Amino acid sequence: MKTVLITGATSGIGLSCARKFAENGDRLILTARSGNKLTEIKDELKAMGADVLTLTFDVRDRNAASLAIKNLPKEWSEIDVLINNAGLALGLEPEYEGNLDDWETMIDTNIKGLLNMTRLIVPGMVERDCGHIINIGSVAGDAAYAGGNVYCATKAAVKALSDGLRIDVANTSIRVTNLKPGLVETNFSNIRFHGDTERAANVYKGIKPLSGDDIADVALYAANAPSHVQIAEVLILATHQASGSVIVRK
Repeated sequence: MKTVLITGATSGIGLSCARKFAENGDRLILTARSGNKLTEIKDELKAMGADVLTLTFDVRDRNAASLAIKNLPKEWSEIDVLINNAGLALGLEPEYEGNLDDWETMIDTNIKGLLNMTRLIVPGMVERDCGHIINIGSVAGDAAYAGGNVYCATKAAVKALSDGLRIDVANTSIRVTNLKPGLVETNFSNIRFHGDTERAANVYKGIKPLSGDDIADVALYAANAPSHVQIAEVLILATHQASGSVIVRK
């Protein structure tokens, strides 16, 4: 049984990871901005027999994140797996017409939020010579696509940060995994288009996309691979998706 901390755990891939790891018998620390949603999910998972602790804060808020982690009860303080899932895309405008507030939100969440959590939790893993960091990157981090500009840049940063951390902890038993999903049907597109449900639905038309569960399955496998096996990076695409920009719709 592992203690697993998942950021952005109230929807999408984060929620799927929470359910999969709960089914696996792991203890869960779930973080998100919405306390009400966290309570609902905690009740659901506890009904499954899972041991769950919830923390309400925004990963962009370094002080709030630090306070929450430093005040963890002693029995929850040794985190075995950190899943840096919190992230989002906003807008598809050309870079020269982009919304600066959207840019800041993506950079602060996708990059700085991941760094905040890594800085808070990995030192304990180093001290214990044990742990696993799973970062949720994206196919968008491999190559830019039209309208992706800043979002693609943030996911390229996730790849670079994952690779850099893997180098930094290579003298320890800590493992670092970067999962790079392609088209996943969650609330991702709805958020990207600021609640335009019809436009979001069009993203998935003509193709069977991945689900959050598909990505959670890979995360669970990586976390439970033999200790000498490090799943460094996995690109997960829908069958009719070849890259971030090549999607065949039928």
